[in-house]
Amino acid sequence: MAVSSAFVVSPKLETLLTDPHNPSSSPAPLGMIPIRPLPMNNRTRRGLIQRARCEISASKAASISALEQLKSSAIDRYTKERSSIVVIGLSIHTAPVEMREKLAIPEAEWPRAIAELCGLNHIEEAAVLSTCNRLEIYVLALSQHRGVKEVTEWMSKTSGIPVSEICQHRFLLYNKDVTQHLFEVSAGLDSLVLGEGQILAQVKQVVKLGQGVNGFGRNISGLFKHAITAGKRVRTETNIAAGAVSVSSAAVELALMKLPESSSHARMLVIGAGKMGKLVIKHLVAKGCTKMVVVNRSEEKVAAIRKEMPPSVELIYKPLDEMLTCAAEADVVFTSTASETPLFFKEHVEILPPVADARLFVDISVPRNVGSCVADLDGARVYNVDDLKEVVAANKEDRMRKAMEAQDIITEESKQFEAWRDSLETVPTIKKLREYCERNRAALVEKFMSKNGNGMDKKTRKAVEDLTRTLVNKLLHGPMQHLRCDGTDSRTLRETLENMQALNRMYGLDVELLEEKIRAKVEQK
Repeated sequence: MAVSSAFVVSPKLETLLTDPHNPSSSPAPLGMIPIRPLPMNNRTRRGLIQRARCEISASKAASISALEQLKSSAIDRYTKERSSIVVIGLSIHTAPVEMREKLAIPEAEWPRAIAELCGLNHIEEAAVLSTCNRLEIYVLALSQHRGVKEVTEWMSKTSGIPVSEICQHRFLLYNKDVTQHLFEVSAGLDSLVLGEGQILAQVKQVVKLGQGVNGFGRNISGLFKHAITAGKRVRTETNIAAGAVSVSSAAVELALMKLPESSSHARMLVIGAGKMGKLVIKHLVAKGCTKMVVVNRSEEKVAAIRKEMPPSVELIYKPLDEMLTCAAEADVVFTSTASETPLFFKEHVEILPPVADARLFVDISVPRNVGSCVADLDGARVYNVDDLKEVVAANKEDRMRKAMEAQDIITEESKQFEAWRDSLETVPTIKKLREYCERNRAALVEKFMSKNGNGMDKKTRKAVEDLTRTLVNKLLHGPMQHLRCDGTDSRTLRETLENMQALNRMYGLDVELLEEKIRAKVEQK
């Protein structure tokens, strides 16, 4: 029977021990202890047991040695620094739709992605915001440079897109810039349509799906929760989402505004199922319309739109040759076709049966689908693209003013979040200081008991334990009081962080915090 064993360097620790500023450097040697095959007898067994004990001792020594080397290595320059919040993103502003499609991560896969990202060497926390317009990965990184490199490689691996191509289209933001960006995204200031509301719901979904997921930690979850607060404040205090800012949305809003109040069940007809027609249908649905007739050359496009609608929405397809019949049964007619000649002339409309007020023709086509002569009829009112452009321009100008007001809110909310995050810095120091004092107290009590505790009864032993714990707690009371703040007062926060730095230096706690970070990443593997 042959027995062999060796101490193998952990790949994760090997990576962490490599000097990030020197690609040619190699990991610190931890040593390897081979055991040669030997025939088994009692003497051999004793030898193997002794050798195994030596190996365990060597492994422990190697681990300690590795950490000692880590403290003085080049990695120490960034590991001792505060971890950074980083966003690696590709959006409609920076990347083509073909790339965004390949990078997109379905909501159901967000927890898995967080787990994989936090398995990377330099990533502590993570979140994914993936929509049709953007993929943004938010991480808390031990190292900015290495964290970005690892996440970009992960994106390449999951999408099949080369790293070099991702780098051409990605954007990178760090710490306070990340906070500012996400708050603007949540408020709708980074959207194609300024102030659109869907993105806030998507930010909320990140928090909902992240609950209970390892890796959606205190820093990143706090960032997203505060972004929701900022987004809500902007919408409430500026009303930035009010007013149509596209021709199709303006067409729907104008039609609904012109209808009499009694026309809550107005009959809607949409002629044309192209891009603009589809947008009109979507805006009508968003305004509560659940039934409409759609006239188009073929049913294929209408069927595709129908699949995107909620089950409660009824889209009735009619061919183009039934257009006038459908118009006779409609209160509002939206036209958006590519026809080079008008579909409706005066003679077509004047024979249509009258409606309660007047039949509305909202023409968003260029060239126009409704002849100008139709406006001369008493029973018809016609609005074209020029009428709508004025509405859109006025609304856009109003939203831009509101966006400037929104920036003041975002700046205020960003300061509050950064102060809260700064206040978290003292938590590890509080924990380590207590552990340091308890370790020394327990060692001194143990030393005292070994010399003087032979004749001591249990009651006296307990009294010694209680006395020393009380003494330690009283001595720690002052430092602990000066390590706690909620971040609401900038002066108090500044003093608290100064106290933390002083205690870290005096007791060498920063070294222990460093070791804990590295051990956690090594054990995570």
